[in-house]
Amino acid sequence: MKKNIKISLMGALMATALVACEPSDFGDMNIDPNRPSVPVTSNLLTASQQGLIGPITDSQPTLYSQQISEKFYTENSRYGTAQFSFNGFYSGPLANLELIIQLNTDEATKAVAAQNGANNNQIAVARILKAFMYWHMTDRWGDIPYSQALLGRENFTPVYDSQEAIYNSLFTELKEASAQITSGTIAGDMLLKGNLNLWKKFANTIRLNMALRLSEVSPAKARTEFASAFADGVISSNADNVVFAFLADENNDNPWEDRFQTRLDFNVSKPMVDLLKANNDPRLPIFADKAVLTQEYVGMPYGLEQGAAGAIPNGQVSFLGIAMRRQTSPGYLMTYSQTQFMLAEGALRNWISGDAETFYNEAIKASFDQYGVNSGTVHADYIAQSGVAFDASKGLEQIITQKWVALFLNGYEAWAEWRRTGFPVLTPPASTISPSGIIPTRQGYPTTERDLNGINYNAALQGLGGKDDLDGKVWWDK
Repeated sequence: MKKNIKISLMGALMATALVACEPSDFGDMNIDPNRPSVPVTSNLLTASQQGLIGPITDSQPTLYSQQISEKFYTENSRYGTAQFSFNGFYSGPLANLELIIQLNTDEATKAVAAQNGANNNQIAVARILKAFMYWHMTDRWGDIPYSQALLGRENFTPVYDSQEAIYNSLFTELKEASAQITSGTIAGDMLLKGNLNLWKKFANTIRLNMALRLSEVSPAKARTEFASAFADGVISSNADNVVFAFLADENNDNPWEDRFQTRLDFNVSKPMVDLLKANNDPRLPIFADKAVLTQEYVGMPYGLEQGAAGAIPNGQVSFLGIAMRRQTSPGYLMTYSQTQFMLAEGALRNWISGDAETFYNEAIKASFDQYGVNSGTVHADYIAQSGVAFDASKGLEQIITQKWVALFLNGYEAWAEWRRTGFPVLTPPASTISPSGIIPTRQGYPTTERDLNGINYNAALQGLGGKDDLDGKVWWDK
């Protein structure tokens, strides 16, 4: 909590950093250099990108997808929390990104804004980031405020747009934003270092992933959007990976490092460790530490009641690997490996030309390379194993199961893939706090919406059977 407050304050300070206006005919005697009037768009962009930390490092979705188990406080792995707030997205990064667009559009401010990069390029990058965040949000909550959001005093009670309408809009936004990018660079971009070609690839890869989400609910549109995104150019090597680079200081380090500062509470799950061991997976020593007492890799049973989990000695189970929880351990937002798995599925579905097995094998190799374990014949030996060697008759299960491994700690993506496909096969805990006893398929809206935007909140619940719980399904989850 202490660290999150620090990050929020830093983002707020950066977002409000300003530059001075032109001095008047009376000189600058009436200009306070500490209270200038035009926000700095590069600082707004940097602050906005801090909003990506949650989507790529939250612990909750790693529990939903059973990549991680809890050791002592097991409420979250037994689904004890139903409501999750999206308010911070609207008031923080989305508001900042909208302001970047306004400052680069308004004739009164666009010249000053252009000091941080061409106006169109800044607008395009802001649109891409906005699209990513709205996509992330709608995949967690379902219908959300979108078309009437970010209007400030003009509308404090926005309607909830359907997830289908949001998806349709985001496809258009991402296409237009990518086409809007010209040559040059932009300032304040800590994510892709101002590389606008990578921003194009990122936008197209988001579209590729979004198209897959529609595989069961709208396969014709999914195929069209997938092929279009692929043709426009997607992430094509590990050098293109979209990575959040954490720093070796308490205000900007990886949250997984902070989670281990005061207690040991996150183990690699038994389902994950068992699969990695069965396949002689060379990523196991990266993802997990050996159990101290046995010097073996032992997964923690998932979703035990608190007393039963605490009764297992710490030294008999594997905690999250030290390589994954250093201050500077990278946070992966979108990777080449993930993209190759997408293409493998697209080829399997005959949405694009190419060989599904080739994409699948390259996806595994890319993940090995990402974690620095692909030396000698490691990859060849791995993909030759029974159960790993590609079999088109069970191709989707193999692709998504291997993708689940490659997405380790990218919990929201792993959870979305499980919801969409049912793979890997996961078993809910024997004793859940959630009344239904099933693995969550969405997250509940914040209680502030019930209290402050009740009419629109209640309208949104109609598509969820009138209940705001963890068991409703988002539009594409069929």
